[in-house]
Amino acid sequence: MAVGRRRDLLESWLSQMVEDFPVLPFDREAALWLGNERARLEILGRTPPLYDGQIAAIASVNDLTLVTRNVSDFRPFAGLRIANWFVK
Repeated sequence: MAVGRRRDLLESWLSQMVEDFPVLPFDREAALWLGNERARLEILGRTPPLYDGQIAAIASVNDLTLVTRNVSDFRPFAGLRIANWFVK
């Protein structure tokens, strides 16, 4: 985006958003959860994409519900709570 007022406003808004929302780490517990899930899914021939797995792991170990429109990519993960708020 070109330098200007619109860009400045957008950068300011984004900076504030980052400060207001918690950022959860992909920590040791999440890595262990993902390692176990990837091993289980690979045996079934369903190797998940790495980034989807990291997102699923963070949600699972923090006892969160994962809200996504892309439910099919997360459904294979065992015990993961998923919600699609976009379905009518």
